[in-house]
Amino acid sequence: MAERPAYFLNNGKVSLKSFSFEWFAGLSVSQKQKSIESLHSSISKTDSNSVPLEISTKSKNPLGVKLSAFNLKLDNFKLENIYQSSKVFTGGGAYRDLLEISPKDAKRDERLKNSGELKCFDYNGEIFPVFPKTAFYDYIYIKAVKQSLSEVEIQEIKKYTHFTDIEFNPAKGISTQAKSVAIIKLMLDMYGNIPELNKNEFITFHTEYVI
Repeated sequence: MAERPAYFLNNGKVSLKSFSFEWFAGLSVSQKQKSIESLHSSISKTDSNSVPLEISTKSKNPLGVKLSAFNLKLDNFKLENIYQSSKVFTGGGAYRDLLEISPKDAKRDERLKNSGELKCFDYNGEIFPVFPKTAFYDYIYIKAVKQSLSEVEIQEIKKYTHFTDIEFNPAKGISTQAKSVAIIKLMLDMYGNIPELNKNEFITFHTEYVI
């Protein structure tokens, strides 16, 4: 058995709940998809009206695959590379060379582990704070979705109620694309589209409406 969170809207805010489900060990896509099906089944047992969407390259839904951070691009760079190359630590960074390698290699770069405490993010010369947690990641993720998906595809997000990311383990990380997509759903419900928010406006929105 394993436990993973699902992100959904509750009383006009992005919330989460953890669900226990049967975990299928192994690195193959088929094993990951069995785990996803098990997780979604657990969600459906709790809420019979739920329509879960897996957000990852392992998703069986083409929209979930398109929304994977490894497939999204922002300013012609992969989103994961933007995120990792924007980190500034007490002992170094931002490491701009991480823009030019594969997303997986960027995520695993040893400097991200050995440069001290994360103190901020530097995106195109604009400094983002580390709090509220995940705000910077959610900000660039949403910008990447606007650049990478059509309006029709973005509007399709409204069909779903719960968002999962089978690769995300809260014990090992903070940011997850599932949470970012739940924020998009909230924006679509509130505004009908994804509004153009600057850094400070987005941080205010995040503080008020996101867990």
